[in-house]
Amino acid sequence: MPNCNIHAPSFRAFVLKDYLLVLMLWLSFPLANTAQALKDGDNLVPNPGFERFVAPPVGWSYRGSFFGQVVKYWFSPTTASPDVYGPGVKVPQDWADKGFGKQIPHSGQSMAGLTLWGCTNGKPHCREYVSIQLAEPLVPGQGYHIEFWVTPLPRSLRINRIGAFLSNERIERKTDELLDFVPHFFVQEIVQPKEGAWVKLSGQFVATNEAEYLIIGNFFTDEQTQTKTVHPESFNYAYYYIDDVLLKKIPPFQPIPIKPDDITRQSLEPGKAIQLKSIYFEFDKYELMPRSYVELNKLLQILRENPTLHIAIVGHTDNIGTVNYNLWLSRKRAKAVWQFLLDSGIAAERLQYRGEGKAKPIAPNDTETGRFQNRRVEFVILKK
Repeated sequence: MPNCNIHAPSFRAFVLKDYLLVLMLWLSFPLANTAQALKDGDNLVPNPGFERFVAPPVGWSYRGSFFGQVVKYWFSPTTASPDVYGPGVKVPQDWADKGFGKQIPHSGQSMAGLTLWGCTNGKPHCREYVSIQLAEPLVPGQGYHIEFWVTPLPRSLRINRIGAFLSNERIERKTDELLDFVPHFFVQEIVQPKEGAWVKLSGQFVATNEAEYLIIGNFFTDEQTQTKTVHPESFNYAYYYIDDVLLKKIPPFQPIPIKPDDITRQSLEPGKAIQLKSIYFEFDKYELMPRSYVELNKLLQILRENPTLHIAIVGHTDNIGTVNYNLWLSRKRAKAVWQFLLDSGIAAERLQYRGEGKAKPIAPNDTETGRFQNRRVEFVILKK
């Protein structure tokens, strides 16, 4: 059983803006400098406070896919519907009357909300989760510290068992079912702060594999979860807000193993195509996801160590969309890598880029996991 703790509350002010102001704020929101190589002890969770939006939200969440369409990098691993709160989010009146959305975030202006208990009482979407790809995979044998802040909806039942699971693969279930995994961390005590107060849930564990995805929620059945009623007009389910997620290495720091097929171990022969195995893009987008920079920094290292090396960056897409659109999108994805290398000081005459569209998949396009893999980039050696 991993060590876990519940800590004292903290507050920060939160004011909802009108939609026009929200749009202006979103358009001017600074991008995180994810191109920097991560240092030991850095937070591995991109967008830890749910502050960065893909686009300004115009309403509340009613389906699992909504969360990932609004909150940058996060997604729902099931079809249940976690909620997003922040500037521009309008909670429907019947839910606002029940208290939803009145909570002040722990920090910043945004937070998430999850239903975590209530299946035996017939609550639809009685288990909700949020998931994110880490900025780098876990290192086997390395110790990690995890924490996030929670507070219950005032009329919610209070529960224990809130925790986190680290997954090797991207989990995307086509139902709203309970995710029956053994969490790396969970709290055994019922989480019952004073109304409106936030508490920090934290613990430590040692990684046993190279997990890439963090999932937060309740991985236990209703029968395995303890509940407590504290409100005279309590709901028959448990609902908690989530904010400020942190996952970081703790000393002693373990070396990151280099695999035999790592790009830094590949022979550099003219004409050879080498896949950048961990370059990721969201569906229909060409912005590099944070996990991509681990691999990009390796490519940057290769180019710096081989100053006469010339390469072509080649982008690929999944099969959704027309041929012409996917050619355009794959070229934009290749250009994103090209731009990173230029911005990092590699001379333009050493670099080319092009798109292949959906013509050369490496995985079946009939699953989201396969399509996710096909949204990739390779580099071809032009001159050594």
